[in-house]
Amino acid sequence: MRHSKAEQHGPTDFERPLADRGHRDAAEAGAWLASIGVEPDHALVSAALRTQETWASVSDGAGWTLEPDLDRGLYAAGPETTIDLVRLVPEDATCVVVVGHNPTMAYLAQMLDDGTGDPDAVAAMATDFPTSAVAVFSYDGDWSSLGVAGARLDAFHVGRG
Repeated sequence: MRHSKAEQHGPTDFERPLADRGHRDAAEAGAWLASIGVEPDHALVSAALRTQETWASVSDGAGWTLEPDLDRGLYAAGPETTIDLVRLVPEDATCVVVVGHNPTMAYLAQMLDDGTGDPDAVAAMATDFPTSAVAVFSYDGDWSSLGVAGARLDAFHVGRG
């Protein structure tokens, strides 16, 4: 997931908060995720303020109480490094949510897609990956083995509240 709409200014880029719209959009994305049966047991979230606030609003919208794994490295990570971070999630995790920044999240979603998923989701994701965009993948394997073209895109949604 890409973080939701943030304010244009903050003390630093890392400390930019979500805009009111961002909170609404993230809550809607969370409600949508819950409606399709997504229930994560691990969340990898950039430590930037806007991604933390996105996770909090997504969780509220979905009714989840999961505490995120905040990672400062995810703030500036490229797609390859982000895959490396996902490879480090606990082996017993069955559903992982990653909340990060663009362009990394858009590139990561394109890299993970094995081309066998839902054609409408593939087409929607290929045209844009705006704030509050969520790509839902299926992956059958150990997280440590996740690689390029290693997951099937099942759904794509842009939260708009």
